[in-house]
Amino acid sequence: MNTSSPFASTATDRFRAARDLLVKHRADLEAARAAFEWPRFEHFNFALDWFDSVARTPETADRLALVVTEQDGRSERRTYAQLSRASSRVANWLESIGVRREDRVLVMLGNRVELWEVMLACIKIGAVLIPTTVLLTPADLADRVRRGRVSCVVVAREDAAKFDAVDGDFTVVLIGAEPAFVGSRAVHAYEDARNASDAYTPREPTRGDETLLLYFTSGTTSRPKLVEHTHTSYPVGHLSTMYWIGLEPGDVHLNVASPGWAKHAWSNFFAPFIAEATVFVYNYARFDARSLMEQMDREGVTSFCAPPTVWRMLIQADLSALREPPAKVVAAGEPLNPEVISQVQRAWGVLIRDGFGQTETTLQVGNTVGQAMIPGSMGRPLPGFDVVLIDPLTGMEGEEGEVCLRLDSRPVGLTVGYHGDSEKTADAFRDGLYHTGDVARRLEGGVITYIGRSDDVFKSSDYRISPFELESVLIEHAAVAEAAVVPSFDAVRLAVPKAYVVLAAGWNADAETAESILAHCRAHLAPFKRVRRLEFHDLPKTISGKIRRVELRQREQTFTNDRPSGEYADADFPSLRAP
Repeated sequence: MNTSSPFASTATDRFRAARDLLVKHRADLEAARAAFEWPRFEHFNFALDWFDSVARTPETADRLALVVTEQDGRSERRTYAQLSRASSRVANWLESIGVRREDRVLVMLGNRVELWEVMLACIKIGAVLIPTTVLLTPADLADRVRRGRVSCVVVAREDAAKFDAVDGDFTVVLIGAEPAFVGSRAVHAYEDARNASDAYTPREPTRGDETLLLYFTSGTTSRPKLVEHTHTSYPVGHLSTMYWIGLEPGDVHLNVASPGWAKHAWSNFFAPFIAEATVFVYNYARFDARSLMEQMDREGVTSFCAPPTVWRMLIQADLSALREPPAKVVAAGEPLNPEVISQVQRAWGVLIRDGFGQTETTLQVGNTVGQAMIPGSMGRPLPGFDVVLIDPLTGMEGEEGEVCLRLDSRPVGLTVGYHGDSEKTADAFRDGLYHTGDVARRLEGGVITYIGRSDDVFKSSDYRISPFELESVLIEHAAVAEAAVVPSFDAVRLAVPKAYVVLAAGWNADAETAESILAHCRAHLAPFKRVRRLEFHDLPKTISGKIRRVELRQREQTFTNDRPSGEYADADFPSLRAP
């Protein structure tokens, strides 16, 4: 038997009451906003006070908590009770090999059951998790080990060699076949944890303000920052993410996100476990829309979340292959273009509900169940978040500006800052606000629509241009699979919008296609917003899949008098020349 934290007091009951209120009002945002208050805990441990409590409850103990399916059909399934007991064994074993509260544990695992066991175990111990994608290079890992002050690494056999040349005073926990050493380090075999006791008793209470997670951001515009979260900011804060998705007890939730990034913890750990739902993961070597939909039908997926990149690949396939579409479909990570939303609605009869959050926060703004939705918008502020738009020049609140959170009643789902960087923390939390760095506009009814990262918005002939707005028009053209818009130097206008385009299958990267796309933009954009130049080019992305427009802007800065040979301009085509 697992032993819950003796320090919990009424924490579990208070957390459940907040969760139940949001589930009750899941289709009534105004009622939820009016009634919800963040539960604020002096002591809270998500694994002990919540997950283990769910695992002991008769009606949920045998409910599936996790299903991990492979392409070859193999599947591993764990109930809440099984995962609770396994994580307690791992917690006891980790302590036996020297892992202690506040130790930094870098976890570099793919979607495998051990990932969930380790995360729950580290939460129980009070160790600090540093989730890390398996795609990182040894140089990336060296930076994370150094800046994260890592004392323990959990890694699978196939990735262990990446740590051979990584300096640092850390031990290695190896999952899979056991070599004698990783580099010069002896390793601990994870399999040994199976022999530990499944009754875990914490040594001391877990303070709500203790550090739990350190996340390296994806670095779309700068060097990755190290975002710090506590035992309440993500575990309690993701009540808002659960509410946005619309998760309920018994749902089967599929989230297409890679381990190591915050979105994986959002929708493959905290939000579904808060809802007492089932996490379903399908592992594939190469994305195959039909295979994914077959698995969704087989597992009875009721809730589906995917980043825009995956949605854009899905609409290239026959969406009717999914016999029972999920009732709840959402997207996050980057804004979703209205054309993608429209195509999914026609095929599945459901609207993809976009939402806005960051590694630094849980879901702040979203299109929630039951509310009227403007396709392409971020939605409305979620319960517990006081969102304002601040003009960057005047510092005044208005209908357009940087998305900020008021801190006079600080939302629980917010980072405490950037670890080891007091200057960036002070800048983000200045003037009694948390500054997101994203620019948006408020429409009628309080709906907020995205304009772009403050670094990505630019001026052309003194007009402010939102890359996202232009990219949404570009992707409506059948030839365009993906697009990114950046400023391109122009002697008259100083800058004009230029599109970097990735073509859909079956289209040629030639003048005829370029003319067709530019003509489409001319027909659907105001003159000052028109895409004036176009180049067929791969889009640079972070390893989490976000477009790095900063690299494209830097590339454009190398072209002034001489334009690249593969570029097309509207002036090249008589039909597109301005009258």
